[in-house]
Amino acid sequence: MEYKDIDKRKTAFIFELDNVLYPEKDYYFQVYYLFANMLEYVELTDAKAATKVLTDTYIAEGKDAAFDSLAQQFPEAEQYRDKFENQLTTAKLPLKLLLYQKMLTLMQDIVVDRKKLFIVTNGNIQEQINKIKQTEWHGLEKYLRCYFAEETAPKPEPDVIELLMKDDNLQRRDIVMIGNSQADMLCAEACGVDYINVEEFL
Repeated sequence: MEYKDIDKRKTAFIFELDNVLYPEKDYYFQVYYLFANMLEYVELTDAKAATKVLTDTYIAEGKDAAFDSLAQQFPEAEQYRDKFENQLTTAKLPLKLLLYQKMLTLMQDIVVDRKKLFIVTNGNIQEQINKIKQTEWHGLEKYLRCYFAEETAPKPEPDVIELLMKDDNLQRRDIVMIGNSQADMLCAEACGVDYINVEEFL
Protein backbone atom coordinates (compact mmCIF):
# COMPACT_ATOMS: atom_id res chain seq x y z
CA MET A 1 0.00 0.00 0.00
CA GLU A 2 1.11 3.57 -0.74
CA TYR A 3 -0.21 7.06 -0.07
CA LYS A 4 -2.06 7.14 -3.40
CA ASP A 5 -4.09 4.08 -2.30
CA ILE A 6 -5.61 5.91 0.70
CA ASP A 7 -8.98 7.67 0.46
CA LYS A 8 -8.21 11.20 -0.85
CA ARG A 9 -10.78 12.72 1.50
CA LYS A 10 -8.64 11.91 4.56
CA THR A 11 -6.96 15.03 5.92
CA ALA A 12 -5.26 13.79 9.12
CA PHE A 13 -2.94 10.84 9.68
CA ILE A 14 -2.20 9.50 13.16
CA PHE A 15 0.82 7.24 13.70
CA GLU A 16 2.04 5.25 16.69
CA LEU A 17 5.82 5.57 17.12
CA ASP A 18 7.47 2.26 18.11
CA ASN A 19 7.61 -0.37 15.35
CA VAL A 20 5.40 1.84 13.18
CA LEU A 21 7.70 4.70 12.20
CA TYR A 22 11.00 3.07 13.18
CA PRO A 23 12.16 -0.30 14.62
CA GLU A 24 11.86 -0.05 18.41
CA LYS A 25 14.86 -2.35 18.91
CA ASP A 26 17.13 0.32 17.38
CA TYR A 27 16.53 2.41 20.48
CA TYR A 28 16.72 -0.30 23.13
CA PHE A 29 19.77 -2.05 21.71
CA GLN A 30 21.73 1.22 21.86
CA VAL A 31 20.61 1.82 25.45
CA TYR A 32 21.66 -1.76 26.34
CA TYR A 33 25.07 -1.18 24.78
CA LEU A 34 25.55 2.04 26.79
CA PHE A 35 24.42 0.45 30.05
CA ALA A 36 26.58 -2.67 29.57
CA ASN A 37 29.62 -0.47 28.96
CA MET A 38 28.87 1.55 32.11
CA LEU A 39 28.60 -1.72 34.04
CA GLU A 40 31.93 -2.91 32.66
CA TYR A 41 33.54 0.36 33.74
CA VAL A 42 32.32 0.20 37.36
CA GLU A 43 32.12 -3.57 37.97
CA LEU A 44 34.52 -5.02 35.36
CA THR A 45 31.61 -7.04 33.92
CA ASP A 46 32.08 -8.21 30.33
CA ALA A 47 30.17 -5.53 28.35
CA LYS A 48 29.82 -7.71 25.27
CA ALA A 49 28.30 -10.58 27.27
CA ALA A 50 25.95 -8.23 29.18
CA THR A 51 24.78 -6.60 25.94
CA LYS A 52 24.11 -10.04 24.47
CA VAL A 53 21.98 -11.07 27.47
CA LEU A 54 19.90 -7.88 27.17
CA THR A 55 19.40 -8.09 23.40
CA ASP A 56 18.72 -11.86 23.37
CA THR A 57 16.12 -11.47 26.14
CA TYR A 58 14.50 -8.54 24.30
CA ILE A 59 14.16 -10.71 21.17
CA ALA A 60 12.89 -13.78 23.03
CA GLU A 61 10.74 -12.28 25.79
CA GLY A 62 10.38 -8.54 25.21
CA LYS A 63 11.85 -5.41 26.75
CA ASP A 64 10.19 -5.83 30.16
CA ALA A 65 12.17 -9.03 30.83
CA ALA A 66 15.58 -7.71 29.72
CA PHE A 67 16.94 -6.29 32.98
CA ASP A 68 15.70 -9.16 35.17
CA SER A 69 17.48 -11.59 32.88
CA LEU A 70 20.68 -9.54 33.11
CA ALA A 71 20.50 -9.38 36.92
CA GLN A 72 20.09 -13.16 37.07
CA GLN A 73 23.26 -13.75 35.10
CA PHE A 74 25.20 -10.76 36.48
CA PRO A 75 23.94 -10.22 40.06
CA GLU A 76 26.12 -7.11 40.44
CA ALA A 77 23.82 -5.36 37.92
CA GLU A 78 20.90 -5.30 40.39
CA GLN A 79 22.28 -2.33 42.35
CA TYR A 80 22.23 -0.31 39.11
CA ARG A 81 18.57 -0.96 38.25
CA ASP A 82 17.73 2.73 38.86
CA LYS A 83 20.53 3.78 36.51
CA PHE A 84 19.19 1.40 33.88
CA GLU A 85 15.65 2.82 34.22
CA ASN A 86 17.11 6.31 34.00
CA GLN A 87 19.06 5.48 30.85
CA LEU A 88 15.90 4.19 29.19
CA THR A 89 14.42 7.68 29.44
CA THR A 90 17.48 9.92 29.05
CA ALA A 91 20.14 8.06 27.02
CA LYS A 92 22.06 10.05 24.44
CA LEU A 93 22.31 7.52 21.63
CA PRO A 94 25.50 6.96 19.62
CA LEU A 95 23.42 6.76 16.41
CA LYS A 96 20.25 8.55 15.29
CA LEU A 97 17.09 6.47 14.96
CA LEU A 98 16.14 5.95 11.31
CA LEU A 99 12.58 5.81 10.03
CA TYR A 100 11.45 2.86 7.96
CA GLN A 101 12.04 4.04 4.38
CA LYS A 102 8.44 3.36 3.33
CA MET A 103 7.08 5.31 6.30
CA LEU A 104 9.38 8.23 5.55
CA THR A 105 8.07 8.28 1.96
CA LEU A 106 4.46 8.02 3.17
CA MET A 107 4.88 10.94 5.59
CA GLN A 108 6.63 13.05 2.95
CA ASP A 109 3.74 12.39 0.54
CA ILE A 110 1.23 13.41 3.23
CA VAL A 111 3.09 16.69 3.89
CA VAL A 112 3.43 17.50 0.17
CA ASP A 113 -0.36 17.01 -0.10
CA ARG A 114 -0.80 19.52 2.78
CA LYS A 115 -2.44 17.01 5.10
CA LYS A 116 -1.87 16.82 8.88
CA LEU A 117 0.62 14.51 10.61
CA PHE A 118 0.28 13.34 14.21
CA ILE A 119 2.12 10.94 16.47
CA VAL A 120 -0.06 9.49 19.24
CA THR A 121 2.02 7.17 21.37
CA ASN A 122 1.56 4.96 24.42
CA GLY A 123 4.38 4.46 26.90
CA ASN A 124 6.53 6.44 29.33
CA ILE A 125 6.29 10.08 28.23
CA GLN A 126 9.93 11.00 28.92
CA GLU A 127 11.15 7.88 27.11
CA GLN A 128 8.95 8.54 24.08
CA ILE A 129 10.13 12.18 23.93
CA ASN A 130 13.73 10.96 24.09
CA LYS A 131 13.10 8.65 21.11
CA ILE A 132 11.41 11.41 19.09
CA LYS A 133 14.28 13.84 19.77
CA GLN A 134 16.84 11.34 18.50
CA THR A 135 15.04 10.33 15.32
CA GLU A 136 16.24 11.53 11.92
CA TRP A 137 13.05 13.19 10.63
CA HIS A 138 14.47 14.63 7.39
CA GLY A 139 12.72 17.95 8.07
CA LEU A 140 9.33 16.39 8.89
CA GLU A 141 9.55 17.40 12.57
CA LYS A 142 8.12 20.85 11.86
CA TYR A 143 4.92 19.25 10.50
CA LEU A 144 4.49 16.76 13.35
CA ARG A 145 2.17 17.19 16.32
CA CYS A 146 2.77 14.74 19.17
CA TYR A 147 0.28 13.50 21.74
CA PHE A 148 1.25 11.25 24.65
CA ALA A 149 -1.59 8.93 25.59
CA GLU A 150 -0.32 8.61 29.19
CA GLU A 151 -1.35 12.25 29.75
CA THR A 152 -5.01 11.23 29.39
CA ALA A 153 -5.42 7.44 29.28
CA PRO A 154 -3.35 4.88 27.35
CA LYS A 155 -4.77 3.46 24.14
CA PRO A 156 -7.06 1.56 23.56
CA GLU A 157 -8.92 4.22 25.59
CA PRO A 158 -10.13 6.80 23.04
CA ASP A 159 -9.52 9.91 25.22
CA VAL A 160 -6.32 11.05 23.50
CA ILE A 161 -7.86 10.83 20.00
CA GLU A 162 -10.94 12.72 21.14
CA LEU A 163 -8.67 15.43 22.57
CA LEU A 164 -6.74 15.63 19.28
CA MET A 165 -9.99 15.90 17.28
CA LYS A 166 -11.20 18.71 19.52
CA ASP A 167 -7.84 20.58 19.40
CA ASP A 168 -7.67 20.41 15.61
CA ASN A 169 -11.34 20.64 14.79
CA LEU A 170 -11.33 17.27 13.02
CA GLN A 171 -14.21 14.93 12.22
CA ARG A 172 -13.96 11.14 12.50
CA ARG A 173 -14.25 10.80 8.74
CA ASP A 174 -11.12 12.99 8.27
CA ILE A 175 -8.79 10.61 10.13
CA VAL A 176 -6.73 7.51 9.41
CA MET A 177 -4.88 5.78 12.27
CA ILE A 178 -1.80 3.72 11.43
CA GLY A 179 -0.59 1.34 14.12
CA ASN A 180 0.64 -2.18 14.80
CA SER A 181 -1.15 -3.43 17.90
CA GLN A 182 -4.46 -4.58 19.27
CA ALA A 183 -4.53 -1.41 21.40
CA ASP A 184 -4.23 0.79 18.29
CA MET A 185 -6.93 -1.12 16.43
CA LEU A 186 -9.36 -1.08 19.37
CA CYS A 187 -8.70 2.63 19.94
CA ALA A 188 -9.53 3.42 16.30
CA GLU A 189 -12.66 1.27 16.59
CA ALA A 190 -13.75 3.05 19.79
CA CYS A 191 -13.26 6.44 18.09
CA GLY A 192 -14.98 5.36 14.88
CA VAL A 193 -11.98 6.23 12.69
CA ASP A 194 -10.37 4.22 9.89
CA TYR A 195 -7.42 2.02 10.85
CA ILE A 196 -4.58 0.57 8.78
CA ASN A 197 -2.01 -1.88 10.13
CA VAL A 198 1.52 -0.67 9.38
CA GLU A 199 2.32 -4.03 7.75
CA GLU A 200 0.18 -2.92 4.81
CA PHE A 201 2.92 -0.36 4.04
CA LEU A 202 6.01 -2.32 5.06
